[in-house]
Amino acid sequence: MTETTIGIGGAAESTDMVLNIGPQHPSTHGVLRLRIVLDGERVQHAEPVVGYMHRGAEKLFEARDYRQIIMLANRHDWLSAFSNELGVVMAVERMLGMEVPERAVWIRTLLAELNRVLNHLMFLGSYPLELGGITPVFHAFREREELQAVMEEVSGGRMHYMFNRVGGLKEDLPAGWLGRARDAVASVRSRMDVYDGLVLGNEIFRGRTRGVGVLSAGAVHAYGVSGPIARASGVDFDLRRDEPYLAYGELRDTLKVVTRTEGDCLARFECLLEQTHNALDLADACLDRMADLAPGPVNQRLPKVLKAPEGHTYAWTENPLGVNGYYLVSKGEKTPYRLKLRSASFNNIQALTELLPGTLVADVSPILASRLFGGGEID
Repeated sequence: MTETTIGIGGAAESTDMVLNIGPQHPSTHGVLRLRIVLDGERVQHAEPVVGYMHRGAEKLFEARDYRQIIMLANRHDWLSAFSNELGVVMAVERMLGMEVPERAVWIRTLLAELNRVLNHLMFLGSYPLELGGITPVFHAFREREELQAVMEEVSGGRMHYMFNRVGGLKEDLPAGWLGRARDAVASVRSRMDVYDGLVLGNEIFRGRTRGVGVLSAGAVHAYGVSGPIARASGVDFDLRRDEPYLAYGELRDTLKVVTRTEGDCLARFECLLEQTHNALDLADACLDRMADLAPGPVNQRLPKVLKAPEGHTYAWTENPLGVNGYYLVSKGEKTPYRLKLRSASFNNIQALTELLPGTLVADVSPILASRLFGGGEID
């Protein structure tokens, strides 16, 4: 009988393994590639590789006039389409020195908060999915459908609303819409306990997220992280309160900036959930104010060819995923000379280089899900 000895261990035990997660992977929520170096089950190094979806949107801005670029801005974070539009039109309005009618200001604020709830519900449902919890995502889509219905009724679109215009809005609200919107908000609020109990109260979910993927406040500042992720690390910053735009200055009593200090995956989920509750409260406050507003115009009369005066400006908004900014440069033509986009997701993802090293492979998916990003915004 012949014995064959197969060598095990040795040099192989200390050899690092390079693992590619993505670019198309269930846990990446978009076309993102993570190049991870592993030592056994432990992540040694992580590098986000972006650009797989790059469509040259900023260059396309230069070839479209100020009415057409709203459509391009609509799409970089497809879950925050209305908020994306808002930053563009605010930048152009600022260049023109244009005042927006009061009714349009309140409708914009209302729809921005409904869009915030739609965005957050998607992440509240898909986050547990990365840990094997399939039920919450079905609840999330049910709630989203109720709000999508009223957003579709007012704008004609389900994802890309194209409802903002330079100087206001496309048109006024349909008859009876405020009542239907109020019913939809009440219906969604009545079922939010699903996320409070089924997800946040689940001991498996808490065990897999508490103390995992801790991001320090210093790293938040270093990488320019913003939104619920930054606030979960104790960075108390929200443009709606700190540099009010639209009607947020009048909603100070209702607006609540949710923060945590732990900076882990659980804290990020808690911030997201509480912020969703508050967005519903803000929507109700807007609906109350709209009920008292006298009928009036919702847009300004514009010239046939709209040209912004020569100069530059920067308009930023508190989008659902974080700070969204547009740096607009005009040479006095009907198209922007330059329109630079500062997206929340790009910065939020870059912090993974600091967040992932030292964690287990099994924790990569929940950490990635807690980064709250849209694939189009990264690129």
